[in-house]
Amino acid sequence: MFIHLGGDIIIRAKDIIAIINSDSHEQSSITSTYLKEEEKKKKKVVISSDYTKSIVLTDDEIYYSPVSSLTLNRRAQGKSLTDLHYGLEEEDEE
Repeated sequence: MFIHLGGDIIIRAKDIIAIINSDSHEQSSITSTYLKEEEKKKKKVVISSDYTKSIVLTDDEIYYSPVSSLTLNRRAQGKSLTDLHYGLEEEDEE
């Protein structure tokens, strides 16, 4: 499955190591330090220079995405808001 991160960036879901809310990066010194170290090793891709809502880590890149971490997590799990609201994910499993 592929995940759209915003702009014209699409990556494979299985390549994702972590999806981090950008607010937690700003509030946590541990997360901030970790990301600074990862940026030294990996390519940094800023999808939108206007704002960042989430940070997506893969083996080779760090993506700064305008899409919220909650939305990206749902996309990674293959569930939409409509499916969650109407309980459709349960019907598909039967």
